Order: sequence, then C-alpha cells, then structure tokens
Amino acid sequence: MKIITIRDAKKIRGKRVFVRADFNVPIKDGKIKDDFKIVASLPTIRFLLRHKCRIIIGTHLGRPLLEINKLSKEELLEKYSTFPLAKRLSDILGRQVDFASDATGFAVESKIHEMKEGDILLLENLRFHKGEEDNNKLFARRLSRLADIYVNNAFGVSHRAHASVCAIKKYLPAYAGLLIEAEVTNLNKILHPKKPLLILIGGLKMATKLQFIKKLSAKADHILIGGAMANNFLFALNYEIGQSLVDKKDIKLARSIADFHNYYTRKKILLPIDAVVKTGLDSVSTVKSINHINKNDIILDIGPRTIKFYAKFIKKANTIIWNGPMGKFEDNSFKYGTLFLGQVIASRSSGKAFGVVGGGETLEALKMTKMLEYVDWASTGGGAMIAFLSGNKMPGLKGIVKR
Repeated sequence: MKIITIRDAKKIRGKRVFVRADFNVPIKDGKIKDDFKIVASLPTIRFLLRHKCRIIIGTHLGRPLLEINKLSKEELLEKYSTFPLAKRLSDILGRQVDFASDATGFAVESKIHEMKEGDILLLENLRFHKGEEDNNKLFARRLSRLADIYVNNAFGVSHRAHASVCAIKKYLPAYAGLLIEAEVTNLNKILHPKKPLLILIGGLKMATKLQFIKKLSAKADHILIGGAMANNFLFALNYEIGQSLVDKKDIKLARSIADFHNYYTRKKILLPIDAVVKTGLDSVSTVKSINHINKNDIILDIGPRTIKFYAKFIKKANTIIWNGPMGKFEDNSFKYGTLFLGQVIASRSSGKAFGVVGGGETLEALKMTKMLEYVDWASTGGGAMIAFLSGNKMPGLKGIVKR
C-alpha cells in the first residue's frame, strides 16, 4: 500500500496549504465537550508549522442545511458556526488561530493574501454551502483558489464524495495528512490480521454494519454482536424481542446473514444469550434469558452471562476491532455490558493483541472506562472505518492512497 503524504511534497516552505480537517466535535452552549478529533489533527498542523506554511483549515460541523427551514440564520450560526473551534485550536497550539466568516469569496481570499508564514486561518463551516455535500466542481474550484497545496486530514468523511475531500483534488496537488496516514496504516493491519481476529459490533446504524459483517465474516474468527444490531439478528431468527429497537428496513439483509450464520458459521457469529430489559418506561430493569423475552419487554443491554461469554473470546484474540456499544450505555442502568467489554478489550490491547476501536459512541464509552490510552488505535471515523474495512470506495483517499 502506497500513501502519498505531505512529507512527499517538495518545497512547501511558506506555501499556502489547505488542510481539510474533521473537527466535527460536540458543542453545547458554545463550549466544546470533546476535542479528541482536534487533538488527533495536531501532528499534521505542527508539521506544516515547522515548514513555515500558511495554513488554511476547512472543516464541517453537523449538517446545518437539514435545518435551514427550521432555524433562522442567527440560530444556524449559533449552532453550527466553527468559530468556537478556532479558539480551542488556539488554546491547544498556544498561538493565534484566525477565523474567516465564510469558506470562499473575496473577503476570505483577501484575508489569506495578508497571511504571513506560520499563520493559521480556520474557515467557516464548509457545509453552510450546498456545493460541499453535492461534490460541486465550482465550489471545489473556489476552495482551491485559497491555496497552493491540498492536504486531506479528514479520515472521518473520506468515504463521502464531498467537494472538499473529492472534487478539490482535481485542482491542486493533493497529499494525505499524517492522521490519514496513521488511520490507513493501522486499519490495514485489521485486513492482514494476526489470528484469531475478533470483531465486536453493536450500536444503531444497521445497514453499513450488516454489510461490514458480511464482508469480514471470511476473515474473522469470531463476530460478537450486541446493542440494537443484535435485535435485528434475533428478530430475523424469529426470537421475540418485544418493543426493542429494530430497523425493519434491514431485516432482509439481517435474515440473509442469519441464514448464513445458521448453516455455515454457527460458531463464528455470536449473539447475546441474555439481556437486561425493562417492561415499560417506569419499570425496574431485570435480566432475562433471550428465550424468555416477552412482547412488552425492551432490551437495553447485554446480560451478565453474555458479558462473561463474550469476554472469553476477547481474551483469546490477537487482533480486535470494536465498533458500537452493547446497549444504552449513556444510561447508568444499562452501561455495564459496554464498559466491561471495553475494559477487557483495552487490557488485552497494547501487547497481547492489536486493538482498534472506532465510532463516536464507542470512543465515548471507552473514555468512561479511563482506558482509551491502552488501545492500539482509536479511529476518528466510525462510518469511514467500517467503509474502509469493507473495501468500499473511499473518494477522499482516491489518488493519495493506493491499495
């Protein structure tokens, strides 16, 4: 695998470099709640600073255009402006990061024209422009006018054909940032694993994860399923799941994988054997065998027998990948399955096994265990990680990563 990184660029000193970052972080009341993605981008920014580059950073934040008819312009700016990111990046770097109130246009170009070597400018939210998500060539050309060199450091959106990660590469010399290099290098180890390879997968987003399971079922020794993902499989296998969350659009795919599971891989794809459930919103939670779920129950976590069962396989694995919680972990009553298995994965990583985790909720849960530092690689892109490992097209990597 060949990765064309910014280290390969010639004579970059003093050049204007457009860095597509992924600073899509949670913000509440103007305050950043988690700066993990910002910190992950620092090696690339610091590399460019050492070469006295003029750094122009573009990022997205949420999906503001989905709310354009619900919120006023002032409300959209308050909720989705990237202005708070400039302040946080300034604090982390210990140097001034200027802010541009748009992503393109004469005012932005004038501001860039005045930049000195080592200056940093953060652009306003790229997704305020429809052309970004449409992969519009005109918008990409306008972005390209801001710089001499393009660097993609936004792995989390590299599975999207968006203007700032895809079309822009037609107009500027393009390179991978150091975060992209690290993501690809570490995830590639999953595709060439030291056996046994174990996958722990849960969460809510069904379609891509079901495809991922199907794609990696040949490589994996065991696939452990929890969360709402497990509900789909249990439903497809004709188990009663009561009022539990299920995505009926994906039942057909789940059923096809369940059939595959039944006849060929009964010992490979493992499902919960018990669960923590509630019956109604005000009821007390209880543990039930999967065979004893009734029509009014809601499955909210894997049960203690499942935790012990899954942990046994994790402790024997030499390569581990985890994406998605095992239940409603944000509720203290239903966090134990996710946090316990997260601790087992972290304790197994960094020596005994090579452990990779990815996805916003997964990282949030692992931080709750205070063991995030022990996993070998924490990916900044849950969906992008799944897409990469599934062998799907990665428009943002095209031309800079050659598989």
